[in-house]
Amino acid sequence: MADAEAQPSQSRDLDKLLLRPGHLVGANFEPGQDLRDDLAQYAKVLVVGAGGLGCELLKDLALSGFKNLEVIDMDRIEVTNLNRQFLFRLEDVGKPKAEVAAKRVMERVSGVSIKPHYCRIEDKEIDFYSDFNIIVLGLDSIEARSYINSVACSFLEYDSDDNPREETFKPMVDGGTEGFKGHARVIVPGVTPCFECTIWLFPPQVKFPLCTLAETPRTAAHCIEYAHLIKWDEVHSGKSFDPDDPKHMKWVYDEAVKRAELFGIPGVTYSLTQGVVKNIIPAIASTNAIISAACALETLKITSGCSKTLSNYLTYNGVEGLHTKVTEFVRDKDCLVCGPGVLIELETSVTLQKFIDLLEEHPKLLLSKASVTHQGNNLYMQAPPVLEEMTRSNLSLPLFELMGKTAKSALHVTGTTTKNDKKTSVLRKLRVVFKGVDGVTDMDTAGGA
Repeated sequence: MADAEAQPSQSRDLDKLLLRPGHLVGANFEPGQDLRDDLAQYAKVLVVGAGGLGCELLKDLALSGFKNLEVIDMDRIEVTNLNRQFLFRLEDVGKPKAEVAAKRVMERVSGVSIKPHYCRIEDKEIDFYSDFNIIVLGLDSIEARSYINSVACSFLEYDSDDNPREETFKPMVDGGTEGFKGHARVIVPGVTPCFECTIWLFPPQVKFPLCTLAETPRTAAHCIEYAHLIKWDEVHSGKSFDPDDPKHMKWVYDEAVKRAELFGIPGVTYSLTQGVVKNIIPAIASTNAIISAACALETLKITSGCSKTLSNYLTYNGVEGLHTKVTEFVRDKDCLVCGPGVLIELETSVTLQKFIDLLEEHPKLLLSKASVTHQGNNLYMQAPPVLEEMTRSNLSLPLFELMGKTAKSALHVTGTTTKNDKKTSVLRKLRVVFKGVDGVTDMDTAGGA
């Protein structure tokens, strides 16, 4: 029963969820002030993204009793953000979003601690993500979602019967908005479909015929894609375009303006350039608020057990009236990301360098520039340079010896692969079995991405 002596918190509605029992609660739910205090003291939540949705998430989570938050975002504040990213002001333009968002929420919600990280999500070691009880996504990129999904799934371990081990679950709550539409979903690797299991939900990016871009542009988007896909390669031969580099984006914008002026086409703006190149649909503040509320509630339900969680995908459509729907998608048991892992059989004489070369040719992987870790130990790291130098000597050694001469075990590899003509960073978990080795024992395998 709820603790009769429990002191009321700042939120009456939060107390109704955490201080009293109910019929829809989780199996391990124990209402009371201890639960509320533990939520504030011990639960660690990572918010990925500090844009329109991320600002709402930080605010909602802080007001939902979470006191230990961290946020990661690589972008700086732009003037075009101010109409919907309510934590930012005109004087904040040019500053890192993560730092300003954390500061503003801590100013408004007493007792909350938010640690900002101004960097790319790939810049953090995998161990960084293991420190959180739950990861909440407020992203506008399929590639970024895919990467975080692979990280969360990499912590998942399977027993000898390929059943996921509950103590290794790293739950995620993913939110996304497109204009007046949005979604909120719960991802528990090994239980629900992961992002990769339902990648088909995201339609492919619209592509324009190159002949139209090169000869008969008719819209501002045509001019932007001409600068992005054709002009960039002509001027920067061999240099990859980075959509997250402001200098690269500014160059495309300037070239698109020249192209538009040449053909008398209006409408090329910097924000439109970002939207076309990154395939971003303008966000609506009210949609962000609705989806954030759903995500924050699911985060509270997962960490406290105060109610059964969403099962497992909610869609919202506010274009004409109001429509919401919950769909239960099915997990792909053979998923390369949340499944037991890709099985690879090797001779004991295969060196680490040969193994890395094999990853480029494997039809299910096609990984280039791979870094390899085993049970938390770096066998070879492509970057930073100091780690590459420290692990370079391992390349000539047999992988069997580097893995402690075990008959079979799990490896995690990170590298780049090509999807839809775009290079993306991925994390994959592999089950390595060495041929002709006696004493094969059961092993735990982790679901990787």
